[in-house]
Amino acid sequence: MVLALTVCGIVVALVVVGLFLFGLRRRLIQRSGGTFDCSLRWDVPEKPDTGGKGWSYGVARYNGDRIEWYRVFSYALRPRRVLERAQIEVAGRRLPDGEEELALLSDAVVLACTHRGTRLELAMSEDALTGFLAWLEAAPPGQRVNVA
Repeated sequence: MVLALTVCGIVVALVVVGLFLFGLRRRLIQRSGGTFDCSLRWDVPEKPDTGGKGWSYGVARYNGDRIEWYRVFSYALRPRRVLERAQIEVAGRRLPDGEEELALLSDAVVLACTHRGTRLELAMSEDALTGFLAWLEAAPPGQRVNVA
């Protein structure tokens, strides 16, 4: 009986510590500001699948001329993807279709892009999209920006 209570206590303590570290990581990412909720689908085929597969929920952070994208459900302190402003080309935008509506946040808009030749899609709120497109267009003089 004592052993079972000890094991249960250890499991509960580990879960609490894990949740604390998870929240601390999120707080550290958002501490510097300039963050927004952003789902990402990397290496999208020519005809995207609207079945909702391939989307990863995350948080994106502006950092100078880069966007750093972090997975929400991770303990990693480094960004999973880094997108340079000069390498992002916007191909179009659309509303989520089919099962994507279930995989993404309710007010999401999907932005089709390429980054260094890799097709990707970003899903974010309309407000975040406005800020993202303004950030892209605010590139320093001489940088090529392709916004459709």
